[in-house]
Amino acid sequence: MNAQYDVIIIGAGAAGMMCAIHAGKRGRRVLVLDHVSKIGSKILISGGGRCNFTNLGAGPSNYVSENPHFCKSALLRYTPEKFIQMLRDHRILFHEKKLGQLFCDGPAMAIVTLLKTECDKAGVQFGLGYRVGSVSRAEAANKHFVVQTTGGIFSCESLVIATGGLSLPKLGATGLGYRIAEQFGLKIVETAAALDGFIFADDTKAFCALAGVSIDCLIFINGTSFRENILFTHNGLSGPAALQASLYWHPGDKISIDLLPDISAAEWFFAKKREGKCSLVKNLLSELLPGRFATWFCGLHFPSQLPLVQVSDKTIEKFCEKLHAWSVAPTATVGYSKAEVTRGGVDTDELSSKTMEARKVHGLYFVGEVVDVTGWLGGYNFQWAWASGWAAGQVV
Repeated sequence: MNAQYDVIIIGAGAAGMMCAIHAGKRGRRVLVLDHVSKIGSKILISGGGRCNFTNLGAGPSNYVSENPHFCKSALLRYTPEKFIQMLRDHRILFHEKKLGQLFCDGPAMAIVTLLKTECDKAGVQFGLGYRVGSVSRAEAANKHFVVQTTGGIFSCESLVIATGGLSLPKLGATGLGYRIAEQFGLKIVETAAALDGFIFADDTKAFCALAGVSIDCLIFINGTSFRENILFTHNGLSGPAALQASLYWHPGDKISIDLLPDISAAEWFFAKKREGKCSLVKNLLSELLPGRFATWFCGLHFPSQLPLVQVSDKTIEKFCEKLHAWSVAPTATVGYSKAEVTRGGVDTDELSSKTMEARKVHGLYFVGEVVDVTGWLGGYNFQWAWASGWAAGQVV
């Protein structure tokens, strides 16, 4: 393996390999380094092993960042349709599951194979199992970067950091990308586990009784809402709606949940009352929500054992307000061990939105999850990886 390259990319994930492909196509000598021995680890486990590789509706509004406009340039120039064409070129079959989410028909390995094949065609070299010890800037006039690894010392004109975030450390996630950014004087937006479940320390015993219960709901958090399922765990909430909400949640924030978004609960109960229903409210609620949850919820918010016909309209109204705006206060998210992504990262004010290059360090680039651009659940983060990797690949 050579010691000198035009481009070195640290990180053999989605963004790193995408950058390598397009840099290699331009005739650049590219080396991709990673401290793990396998490429595309997160790709392989995503989407339940089918890889939710993009979302047809991916746009700037689906991303969280201190600068919500930063991602526009890359996303508008490299659209989902362009990555879809790559799949068609490789005859990879896929389908839309829901809400614009695209999945492979077969195993996610098809995406990894696609990326590796394109890298090979572009002449990209890989140094897998090479742990990076240090990165420095040569003092010579050419100002090459020098990367010291357990597999050798390499230099390059352009250095791309595609190391991902802190989520899923079992797959090899580290804070290397952030440390490199700070070494060169770049600011970091505070990081947090995101697309992650919530835990509720005070309600552990109660939530144990609900483990496995799933409810279609409308969840509200800091001015944003999502309509999907929540899933109760032994000590908290998971499921798509909760994971989406975690992207906008900060410690101390409350979450509001509409448990019956398709009906007016008050009108439904009043209709039952007019019919002369003598059932208990918790039994009637079991017609609308899972029985275990209905019993638990009424135990907290409607302990009365009176039949519905004997309950006042005002009491019903107050109870229904709870059903449509159940307020919960998570203690924390589960953490990086389970989180799908990391919110925060390299401050976008430090980077060019067109090229991903650090404004004050010529030749240094950051792409993918390491940057303070975090997408919703549903293929959005892969689309950011493809788009940001592509943008840097045009210029490195």
